[in-house]
Amino acid sequence: MTYPVQLALGPLVLPVHLLFEVLAYSLGYRLYQRLRARTTDLISEDHRLWIFVGCAAGALLGSRALGLLEHPELLLHPPGGWLYYFTNKTIVGGLLGGLIGVELTKKHLGVTTSSGDLMVFPIIVGMGLGRVGCHLAGLTDGTFGMPTALPWGIDFGDGIPRHPTNLYEIGWLLVLAAALWLLERRRPLPNGWRFRLFMIGYLLFRLLVEFIKPTPAPSGWGLTAIQWACVAGLGYYGWLWAPRIQQPSSRVN
Repeated sequence: MTYPVQLALGPLVLPVHLLFEVLAYSLGYRLYQRLRARTTDLISEDHRLWIFVGCAAGALLGSRALGLLEHPELLLHPPGGWLYYFTNKTIVGGLLGGLIGVELTKKHLGVTTSSGDLMVFPIIVGMGLGRVGCHLAGLTDGTFGMPTALPWGIDFGDGIPRHPTNLYEIGWLLVLAAALWLLERRRPLPNGWRFRLFMIGYLLFRLLVEFIKPTPAPSGWGLTAIQWACVAGLGYYGWLWAPRIQQPSSRVN
């Protein structure tokens, strides 16, 4: 396979990454609709719509802000001009920013039940498809790993075998989905725990996988901006989850 992968229809060349992003959003939303139709949603249609708005706004701001902080040395002299401020993004920032947007919206609406449990599997589907697009985009996407001598290293177009970190992420998402599904087959999880377990699992993965990516930590930071965001997210869920562990009777059936 030659990277980046191009999808040509006659004289027209379609951006494969964009195609998979569209598939990610559309199929993820279709799965969400199907799951919501099969479950009892304690959140009204109007409140669910406003929560989506809060989530989208927070995810947009969070993904852009963290993406810019990943390379602080470029803030004053952005490559490609002012468009750099709007095109640089990261999933970790989107997830954490979306979480903040949702929690602020729910607080304003007075919603106390979890809104994230229903979104976990659609999010996993969307992220997995998006990472397929990242992989096919090769070096132009910037989600590849460091050079490696391991037999599964992939040459993304520069003649250097690298860690296919986007494929690692797809594999981890499949493991997370299977683990959550098997866990819930044994017994129902308390309200909100499916989303919490997903976030903990994903943030832990990103914290570790960033060590084999070529993005250097800014001088004096110790970790990259994405890793610090993962540490903050894991700290938040550790603080949020601890009282629940001590109160198993709060399980929602």
